[in-house]
Amino acid sequence: MGQMDAQEPRVPNRVRELRENKLMTQAQLARKAKVALRTIHSVEKGMNCRMDTKRKILLALGLSFEDKDQVFPPASRSSMFPTSH
Repeated sequence: MGQMDAQEPRVPNRVRELRENKLMTQAQLARKAKVALRTIHSVEKGMNCRMDTKRKILLALGLSFEDKDQVFPPASRSSMFPTSH
């Protein structure tokens, strides 16, 4: 599992912050979003996930899909594909 973590780019998001603001546990959010608990755990650690999973988490947090960029900031291309000058 350690090797997998090193290969996956981590993308900071605000899921944990918003979940804690609503006084929800990871298990409660997972149940409400209808995703696995380990999915919530991975997402909060910054692992990437499918758009459908993001949608489920947003809705479970009482947000709309349009709020996705505030919760899951888009990764800047320059950090993913550094260019040399």
